[in-house]
Amino acid sequence: MKDIKLKRIGSEIGQVLSEICANEAHDSLLKTLTITGVDVSNDLGLAKVYFTTTSDMDYKELERELNDDTAGYLRTKLSQEIEIRHTPKIRFVFDNSVEYGNNIEKLINEIHEKDGE
Repeated sequence: MKDIKLKRIGSEIGQVLSEICANEAHDSLLKTLTITGVDVSNDLGLAKVYFTTTSDMDYKELERELNDDTAGYLRTKLSQEIEIRHTPKIRFVFDNSVEYGNNIEKLINEIHEKDGE
């Protein structure tokens, strides 16, 4: 039961953060983010926000900038939108699953091309 509640809260946090980044943020970096998922800790103290981006920035540098500079702003905006007792701290984590999937697809295509020769 608690797992379902955590997933629901994580989903809502992801949706609200996506809307904030797309519509309300003035930082051009936030407009390039796509929130791919949110994992909330059992005590609701931390929300890991997984993201991808169209920015050319190195993902480690991007994670650092988001966690150091904008996580507090987004937490404040999130607390105004979501009705929970304590708004969790936000930690951004780059989601490389899209990149990994593209690499797998590329490898499969290469194998099919070699078989076709």
